[in-house]
Amino acid sequence: MSHQRFQECIQACVACAVACSHCAIECLKEQDVKMLSRCIQLDLECAAICRSAAEVMSLGSTYSEALCRICADVCNACAEECEKHAEMGMEHCRVCAEACRACAKACEQMATAA
Repeated sequence: MSHQRFQECIQACVACAVACSHCAIECLKEQDVKMLSRCIQLDLECAAICRSAAEVMSLGSTYSEALCRICADVCNACAEECEKHAEMGMEHCRVCAEACRACAKACEQMATAA
């Protein structure tokens, strides 16, 4: 299976990983870091899963579909958490949530098309 077929999903995963890493760093700069601990944890987990999914897809792995299903789940969980903080005006969480939703959608589409 050629990785070219998954290029859009790979790009969404990379963009999401960057947004999640940025969000985690920005959360650490906020006043009440303890309140953001779940957000930071999910940001870091989501970034790691997204990077892994992009790498596995780039290899044309037969495990791409399974990993992308997990990636979509983690992205949706991260987006949910970030959306809570975005409502309180945290722009980095809004940007992260959008990237997570886009990645989840791309991963779900890839997993069903594979």
